[in-house]
Amino acid sequence: MKYSKHATAVVDGGARIGPGTRLWHFCHVMKGARVGAGCVLGQNVFVAGSAVVGNGCRIQNNVSIYDGVTLEEDVFVGPSAVFTNVRTPRAFVDRRAAIAATRIGRGATIGANATIVCGITIGELAFVAAGAVVTRDVPPHTVVAGVPARRTGTICVCGKRISAKTSASARRCPGCHAAGRRLPRSKVEPSL
Repeated sequence: MKYSKHATAVVDGGARIGPGTRLWHFCHVMKGARVGAGCVLGQNVFVAGSAVVGNGCRIQNNVSIYDGVTLEEDVFVGPSAVFTNVRTPRAFVDRRAAIAATRIGRGATIGANATIVCGITIGELAFVAAGAVVTRDVPPHTVVAGVPARRTGTICVCGKRISAKTSASARRCPGCHAAGRRLPRSKVEPSL
């Protein structure tokens, strides 16, 4: 099974796209980029040449995944979220050697209009609220919000917030009633 793309989408020769992935209107995947299987790239999504998008990712409209950015499996990126890749950009200075790697952990969610400053790691199943500006690492299962983003809670694999009022060992999810549930294995076979 191949990937599918809208007639206006552009995939440069040398880009690797996994089976079952769908590219919508005006997407551009550059030479060298890797996009996994079973992904959905919404309208006007750009993937740079050294960017990596893991299996099962959902990238909503108007998102650019620049060089140095890696999305692990099952990451959700909301509309118009922003990833940077250089800490001190200047139009007149070549900073390609200064690209700082950014890693978004498996199953993490990046909310609409959030900004992810380069050189950080967002942990597995973390949740970045809409409009947040993330300037430092985010631990797994952590909810962050604000400008700059600060920890506001803990989140379960099912997406429900877990109360911070109880001890870590006694916490139970109000949605699935599990304690410490892990993300299940991906339903998509690896392609990269």
